[in-house]
Order: sequence, then C-alpha cells, then structure tokens
Amino acid sequence: MTPPAPTDCAGALPRRVVVTGGAGFIGANLCRALAGVVEELLVLDDLSTGRLDNLDDLHGVTVVEGSILDAGALRDVLDGADAVVHLAARPSVARSIEDPGATHAVNATGTLRVLQAAVEAGRPHVIVASSSSVYGGSAVLPAREEAAPCPRSPYAASKLAAEGYARAYQESFGLPVLCFRFFNVFGPLQRADHAYAAVVPAFVSAALRHEPLPVHGDGSQTRDFTFVGSVVAVLVDALVRRVVAPGPVNLAFGGRCSVLELAGALEAVLGRSLPRHHLDPRPGDVRDSQADRTRLGELFPDLDPVALEEGLRRTISFVERQRDASAPLEPVGILLGGPGSPLSQS
Repeated sequence: MTPPAPTDCAGALPRRVVVTGGAGFIGANLCRALAGVVEELLVLDDLSTGRLDNLDDLHGVTVVEGSILDAGALRDVLDGADAVVHLAARPSVARSIEDPGATHAVNATGTLRVLQAAVEAGRPHVIVASSSSVYGGSAVLPAREEAAPCPRSPYAASKLAAEGYARAYQESFGLPVLCFRFFNVFGPLQRADHAYAAVVPAFVSAALRHEPLPVHGDGSQTRDFTFVGSVVAVLVDALVRRVVAPGPVNLAFGGRCSVLELAGALEAVLGRSLPRHHLDPRPGDVRDSQADRTRLGELFPDLDPVALEEGLRRTISFVERQRDASAPLEPVGILLGGPGSPLSQS
C-alpha cells in the first residue's frame, strides 16, 4: 500500500488513547496533559524504568502493568483504541552496549509487536518515538531527516529498526503512523538517581545538593536540548489533528548548546557558581547533535517552544518542590506550559 501523505486534519482529541511507557518521564508528562481531557486513557508499562508515582495524582488513567513484548497484553489495551503513543523503550546508549540483545528485544521487536497489534485492532493512529541517535556522528548539522543514518550504538540501531518497522507497516498495511526523532528531552519527572541519568537531571540534582556537576569528557560536546513541555504540546497537537507523515520527523527546535554552556545556563538560573567534575566520556555517545526543524515546522506551524533557560527554571522549581515536603506542589501542567498553560488549549 502507498503510505499516506503528510496530513494535518482538524479534529478533536481521540476518545481512547493508549500510551506505552506512560509511567516513564515523557509518557507521564503526556498523561498529565491528557488526563481528564480524553475519555479513556490507558497506560501499558512494565515499570522497568517508569514509576507508578509519576501518575499517582491523576484521575481517569488506567494503568496496566505489562510488557510490549506480551502480545496478549497489547491486544487487551489496544482493543478499541483510537490512537497509540508508543514511548516504551529500553533507554540509554551505555545500557545498550552492556546488553545489546535486551535493547533490541524491547526497542525493535517490541515496536514490531505494537504495530502488529495496532493493525489487528483496526489501524488506530500510531505515534512512534525514535531518537536523534540514529544520525550518529554526522558532520552535517543541523541534521535533516533525509541524511543517511549512521547508528553508533546498539541503542541507535534499535531505534532505526523501530523506524523501519513503522514505515513498513505504513506501506504494507496502511497504518497511519507518525514517527518522531527525539533530541535530548528534559524537564519535570526525569530521574537523576541512576548511573545512566541524562545530563540535565544529573546537573540539576548535583547543583541542588551543592555538589560538582558531573561532566563526561571535556564538555564541548553539543546537544539540542528540548523541554518536555514543548514535546508534549507537539504530541497533543499530533493526536488532535491525526498528523501522519511518510518519514521520520525531528522533534527538536534547532538549538545547539555545549555541555559546558548548559552548565553556564544553569549557573545563570541559580545565580551562583557551579564547580565541575570531569569524568570519562560515555561510550557510544555522539560528539554533536542538532536538529533541522524544517519538516517539524511544516507539520506544526504554530510551535512556540520553551527556551532552554525557562525550561531549566521550571525543572528546578519542580525538583525543589519535590524535595520540600512542606511546599505545596505546583501542578506539573503549569510547569510544563507555564502560566495559562498552552497545553490546556491543545
């Protein structure tokens, strides 16, 4: 079958939405935007990296503890689904180098099973999360979706395989699919308490504990940091308009910030100097990353992403309130979208 052309049909949020990996960082933030807005919201998560307490205060969310490798669990949760946001994954480049088979099983085979279950459930709209890691060490920045992928780790290869399956199911079975490549997403609910923590939560956690910032390598490596509230806004808009595309779409906004510049931005937000502690580079990490946002802008022309410094402020505010049991918790929706959260207008 010929894949559908890019579309942006006006509409409303689907009635029944399934979020795989919905107890994880990005998934829980998406659920916080959708809870109470969609009629039925189901989460499928094996809780290997996600946490139930990320969803504790939400009403109208049904959580099913299970794996995307379980065909029966997928059939049950996708029955009657109008849309699926597939975020479940085994994250981390470093973990994939330690255990490539486990990463492939979840990220590649797991995505295949989600797509197959979606076809069997009547072809709901499917959004698939991929990663900027598929570009590898491309010398041409900002990276365009048309660039030849060059995965440098089993994690990147598994995400590229997931993209391939998404495109194949679009071509072969007419499944309406939108595949996003995420770039260094950060924000509230992102964990810093494990060895594979991303740089922003690791920096924020260390700074608030008045410890040196852990810098892997010399700190000159660059990233396109993307606040989770901006990512969620795009996902919600994609669900509302049932956006599909015949190829992957970068979900980032073309920023390019070195790790040391990130440390400087954090210093500016906190208003104090932050010492650094340099560690060995992480194996498999790419040197530089930056998205070309042309295709994203064509599909989502009304984007107004949260700037890095503002995203850091909201992340710090959330972490500080979590640490202070006496402080009333600000709604995460406000932290994601700011006063009068634009997410509520999606």
